[in-house]
Amino acid sequence: MSAVTPRFWAAPIRYCRWAARERPAYFWSVIVGAAGPVVLATVPPFRKMIGDEDAPPVPLTYPVPTTPRKKLTGYDD
Repeated sequence: MSAVTPRFWAAPIRYCRWAARERPAYFWSVIVGAAGPVVLATVPPFRKMIGDEDAPPVPLTYPVPTTPRKKLTGYDD
């Protein structure tokens, strides 16, 4: 094994193998980070293709009844 770390542009596969062994946290962080845009571009069309629908939006207001309010008396409130 050489004491010199491999350079990425000279031998990318060799560098990735070295980085996976010697610096696994950095290596896998880059892999997961690079997978983000790929997932963002592929998952929504795939969900639509298999028939998965988005959930209906959560209501932000309570519907006010249109009937007149009854008059409260005493401690009925």
